[in-house]
Amino acid sequence: MAHVFTLEEARDLLPEVRAHAAELIAVRADLVDLQTALNRGVPSPLGALPEAKGLEARLSELLSWFPEHGLDLKGVAPLLLDFPATLNGETVLLCWLEGEDELGWYHKPEHGFAGRRALPGAARRDPSGPPPGGPAGPR
Repeated sequence: MAHVFTLEEARDLLPEVRAHAAELIAVRADLVDLQTALNRGVPSPLGALPEAKGLEARLSELLSWFPEHGLDLKGVAPLLLDFPATLNGETVLLCWLEGEDELGWYHKPEHGFAGRRALPGAARRDPSGPPPGGPAGPR
């Protein structure tokens, strides 16, 4: 039986998830760069076929960490993860997408990503406000 997270457990695991995600994103990007160079037959500072195989192995290892910790891996580029959970007595999937700072979304299993809803009390940028880095944003 799969682990069912509480919201607190999922949020406690998020720093580890983000650390693994950051490494995965870097390895994924290096692999794409190297594979592109290999396909074009041009040299790459990242190496050659042996290094590509090493990056593939590392990517596979990083990807396996998520299900080993009870997470459902839904996408790799961008990285999309679901934490099986119960919210207000209802089975849901807490949803985290690469680039998000916090765990702030959920959806019903049958609704998928398109049915994402904000978790009650989750901090989110007000879409009616200025964009980050815009005229009123940080400098």
